[in-house]
Amino acid sequence: MTDPIVPPKPTASELEMLRLLWQLGPATARQVHEGALATRPEMQYATVLRLLQVMHTKGLLTRDERQRAHVYAPAQAQDSLQTSLIKELIHKAFSGSGKDLVLAALRAHVTEKEREEIQAILDREK
Repeated sequence: MTDPIVPPKPTASELEMLRLLWQLGPATARQVHEGALATRPEMQYATVLRLLQVMHTKGLLTRDERQRAHVYAPAQAQDSLQTSLIKELIHKAFSGSGKDLVLAALRAHVTEKEREEIQAILDREK
């Protein structure tokens, strides 16, 4: 039996590109660059293109080369990658305790509105 292939862990810049592609859907480097400019006006097209190429090499993106402008897409669904990253974070930073992760998030990183939404979800699950 072979070990399952573990996708590479994206860097912060790679996660930024993945978030854009999850929003845009499959896109060319130019489209990704235009999306990145909304939050990072200093971002150069060449930087985006190089990052997309590296991400493709690492297996984080697929690339459709049938058109002159290659079309990039995430190789993994957003929820799948997020779940994998959360599992790693829980293991490394919270000794395997999901409860400790949630409590840490609730203490410092959740607005009152988000708390209400969380409580509504918990109430529905009862």
